[in-house]
Amino acid sequence: MMQKTKAIALFVQDLDACTAFYRDTLQLPYQGSEPGTNAVFLLQEGLCLVLLSPSGAADVLGTAVQPVPSAGGPRGYLAASVADVDAAYEDLTAKGVTFVQPPTDKPWGLRLAHFADPEGNLWEITQPSAANPGD
Repeated sequence: MMQKTKAIALFVQDLDACTAFYRDTLQLPYQGSEPGTNAVFLLQEGLCLVLLSPSGAADVLGTAVQPVPSAGGPRGYLAASVADVDAAYEDLTAKGVTFVQPPTDKPWGLRLAHFADPEGNLWEITQPSAANPGD
């Protein structure tokens, strides 16, 4: 039924702060925006990350404007592979990114770390662990 994922959306309350984080701190390729409603970033060829403000989400979903829920922790979780988790961790930490888990080897063969965006949405950066380099 579904053929290809083209976009992943995160609902954010503070579009400007989140746009700056993804554009300036994570340095994702910025594709543009509609001021006050959305910002679009290229994750990989054919796959975009879309940040939607409450009014942007209302436009897309055809609903009334609702605040983004903030209670209960993160609202999203995204995972991305990197060449070197430790180097990415050092680089992002130096830029002020808050990590909730430093680089850690997991028994299922991955080395990973988790950080949060300005609104608490979680990202996992991952690579095969040294004990499992073939995956």
